[in-house]
Amino acid sequence: MVELLRFRTDEPSESPAVTVDCFGEQTNAGAVRIEPGDDARELLPHLAHITRVEVNFPVFGDGRGYSAARILREAGYEGEIRAVGDVAVDQLAALRRCGFDAFQPDVPMNDADADAALARWDNVYQKTTDGRAPIWALRHGNANA
Repeated sequence: MVELLRFRTDEPSESPAVTVDCFGEQTNAGAVRIEPGDDARELLPHLAHITRVEVNFPVFGDGRGYSAARILREAGYEGEIRAVGDVAVDQLAALRRCGFDAFQPDVPMNDADADAALARWDNVYQKTTDGRAPIWALRHGNANA
């Protein structure tokens, strides 16, 4: 069973995460936790000092965390972005495409199910932060789109 699934080669940061509201007051904080309703753009001036961003998914249907990860990746953040909370195996591929590189679900996942979910689709339709070219770009000879 998978309790922490990471797609990084560096050592995992396990320092306690502070909330976005408290981050400005914690000069030594290296990990931040984004809750639904928090604005990830508040972290942009501090990305060089953050080693891990946890994005909380309190319920399966709350998709605001996808945007937070994409905002951070498009701003150049290269540290760990970890999805925590009610993260289901069905979400892994989409979360990965938006920039998440670690997952810590409330309920551990079956290894085989996680692998299958991440390998399910050979082609994608939207351009996102994972570097995969969308199928329309490949069809038109523009793999860099």
